[in-house]
Amino acid sequence: MIATSKVKAVIGTGITGLSVARFLAAQQQAFVLLDTRAAPPNLEQVKKEFPGVTVECGELNPQTLLACDEIIVSPGVAVATPAIAQAQAAGISVVGDIELFSRYARAPIVAITGSNAKSTVTSLVGEMAKTAGIRVAVGGNLGTPALELLDDQVELYVMELSSFQLETVTKLNAKVATILNISADHLDRYDNMRAYILAKLRVYFGAENIVVNRNDVLTQPPLAAGVKPVYFGGRADFGSFGLLSRDGVEFLAKNLTPLMPAAELKIRGRHNIDNALAALALGDAAGIPLDAMVATLKNFSGLRHRCEFVAEKNAVEFYNDSKGTNIGATLAAISGLARNPQQLIVILGGEGKGQDFAELTSALAAANCRAVLIGRDAPLIEQAIASTVAVSLAGSMQDAVNKAFALAHPGDAILLSPACASFDMFKNYEDRGEKFCLAVRELCQS
Repeated sequence: MIATSKVKAVIGTGITGLSVARFLAAQQQAFVLLDTRAAPPNLEQVKKEFPGVTVECGELNPQTLLACDEIIVSPGVAVATPAIAQAQAAGISVVGDIELFSRYARAPIVAITGSNAKSTVTSLVGEMAKTAGIRVAVGGNLGTPALELLDDQVELYVMELSSFQLETVTKLNAKVATILNISADHLDRYDNMRAYILAKLRVYFGAENIVVNRNDVLTQPPLAAGVKPVYFGGRADFGSFGLLSRDGVEFLAKNLTPLMPAAELKIRGRHNIDNALAALALGDAAGIPLDAMVATLKNFSGLRHRCEFVAEKNAVEFYNDSKGTNIGATLAAISGLARNPQQLIVILGGEGKGQDFAELTSALAAANCRAVLIGRDAPLIEQAIASTVAVSLAGSMQDAVNKAFALAHPGDAILLSPACASFDMFKNYEDRGEKFCLAVRELCQS
């Protein structure tokens, strides 16, 4: 146990925790490292990298935390954990790496959160800045941990932020902040949707500019934010980035000025039009020139595992949306790829995180879908949707791909968009997506 003050407690020895520990070590700040797991997988690396630092594993010791002047919590550890809550009640500051990052960042921050599309929009804004010749650093919940991005040469930070990261933010002070959308997610961690939404809303704390989804009232900032928002989505009008029709051609527009035909976007699906509009609004507020942003949109082909076109066989297209880990993401993918009267066959399933899968039924029916179900919560999904759409069960990803293809006709599409987490069957969503792509390739070669 540490008995002196001016010591930080770093909770979590994963990627984020290690980035915090390295940052504190570089600052010559004393700290202890704790992990709630009895045997963290990288424990030997931690001990080798920080030989003089106290490391405690297993159930958190309240006395260790009470002896520290600040606790820095990794996103995977809930602030409601009893020992952390006890320390916070005793007046000890509890923050995360994003709050720490905001204290030291000297360049403007573009802060992006939302239930879905965070990575696509974050990557888009980052690419727009690069096209404009701006020295940009991109990371946070996507790729490089926030503290590893700190550099006095950086001119703009573009940060993807999760609700877990935002739980411990008190004042981010972003140049521009957005909540792209909100749908049910992480209800295995939050008591209810209200708690989840409140975590997301923290992205607006101290923001200079706010970008809001016109079609999602839950993304609206509290009145106390005191900043007039810019809207994206829907029809273009003054104070917004939206769609404008001219001579039968649909354009992405700022206010009432056309910027580019929507058909020239390389990323597929109606939901990606909203993602492009969000990126334009964010980039504009951050000072990125419009010509650089439009050039980026015409060349950006999307990210892996996000409505990614994989292959075509017998005029049946395959799409990998393994990043669709919640119902909202899957609804967006279905809407984006719907092609009535052709059929959309959706592969669903995994760890459901407490969601209500009945929310899928109207979209599945409207898009003329059939469903192939995999994973732990396949029975729950079947119970919720079987009265509306035809359902098949599969025991593996290969089995799911084969069964989906057997149901398909020329002109149909097969979409992996599970609406669930992946850890029941796969290492992560990337592994799930790769297994899907492998199964599709094997099918195409047969």
